[in-house]
Amino acid sequence: MADLFDNERADQLARPLADRMRPQIVEEFFGQAHLLQVDKPLRRALDHGKTHSMIFWGPPGTGKTTLARLIANKTDSHFIALSAVMAGVKDIRSAVAEAEQYRAMSQRSTVLFLDEVHRFNKAQQDAFLPYVEDGTLTFIGATTENPSFELNNALLSRARVYVLKSLDQEALIGILQRALANKEKGLGKEKILVSDEVLAILAAAADGDARRALNLLEISVDLAIDSDSGRVIDEKIAAEVAQGGARRFDKQGEYFYDQISALHKSVRGSDPDASLYWLMRMIDGGCDPLYIARRMVRVASEDIGNADPRALRLTLDAWETLQRLGSPEGELALAQAVVFLACAAKSNAVYMAAKAAAADAREYGSLDVPMHLRNAPTKLMEELGHGDKYRYAHDEEGALAAGENYFPEEMPERKYYHPVPRGMELKIGEKLAEIARRNKSAKK
Repeated sequence: MADLFDNERADQLARPLADRMRPQIVEEFFGQAHLLQVDKPLRRALDHGKTHSMIFWGPPGTGKTTLARLIANKTDSHFIALSAVMAGVKDIRSAVAEAEQYRAMSQRSTVLFLDEVHRFNKAQQDAFLPYVEDGTLTFIGATTENPSFELNNALLSRARVYVLKSLDQEALIGILQRALANKEKGLGKEKILVSDEVLAILAAAADGDARRALNLLEISVDLAIDSDSGRVIDEKIAAEVAQGGARRFDKQGEYFYDQISALHKSVRGSDPDASLYWLMRMIDGGCDPLYIARRMVRVASEDIGNADPRALRLTLDAWETLQRLGSPEGELALAQAVVFLACAAKSNAVYMAAKAAAADAREYGSLDVPMHLRNAPTKLMEELGHGDKYRYAHDEEGALAAGENYFPEEMPERKYYHPVPRGMELKIGEKLAEIARRNKSAKK
């Protein structure tokens, strides 16, 4: 028997530390206090042994799979785990058959956990809905993507969405300390000497991901220095292990759009420091800086416009510099542009004017160009009246054909562009006001 137990323990220790240290009870679960505090709805449901279909939405390593297992254990349910990366409708049907057999034998329910549920198409997502409806399955899905975009409405209407947050430094250090102390599944049988400062380095490198934190600790243990007091993980080892750990950044997913949104809004909000932070955060996470350059060109027109026309030219120059120098040298020019955009006078007058003009273009359709504005490159066109009575502005006082109409005749008078009283648009506004005064006088 001793050999059997030894083999079982050896098999267990052969599993990665992160897998061995999965919490078995809610009290061992670090983080997500907003879901698991005793007064929260999910915790109350668990304490009463009740559950419901749900979607866990959050970054990697925040405990989505572990929490699903805890829910199954707490509610005394059968647990079936599938991954949408590998599974299909056939696997769903097999899981349903297993759940029906289990309910017939034990009168207990089944929790079906589907990891990366966003990878299922609509037909695949619909496949298990009837069995959620009739109680055969309690469905728990996990996703790192925004459910609003990736899951169909039928599934969302039957499942409550719970948002899991990245683990903070304190929670990650607690997870590492628990692994170091646990003698059965963790590293407690080995005498590992590690300071709080070293744990903080590993926790910071994990970037909110418990799985990554435990993996970094396991690697550090392999590199630990033997001493008379035990095996030592020093700051040098921790820094070496942590090196190259890119921050969380998904080039196709929610983090990407959240961070570029934060950069755009920081620039619009005239905060150069926050703008620099989000710029460097994205570059640190692996974002293509050329993508950021393209977005900043858009910002230069949308949020600054004619309040400071230099913004567009400077941003285009930064884009060209980045293309010529590459990274990381060209990133400084991008940083220069971002700071300039943040500090520049702001105006969305052109942006709003363009939207209004586009709306009229759609509403009024293909109205004819007035005859006096038409081109007349041939004799026939002249005879038909193209360009007739056109007033050449440069021949008139102040290069202004006062009172002239440049819109289609069927359209009412329109004013789309309203310059803001900031930057160069302050002067533009004064000029347009004078033009409006002269046009009004000419029409009397």
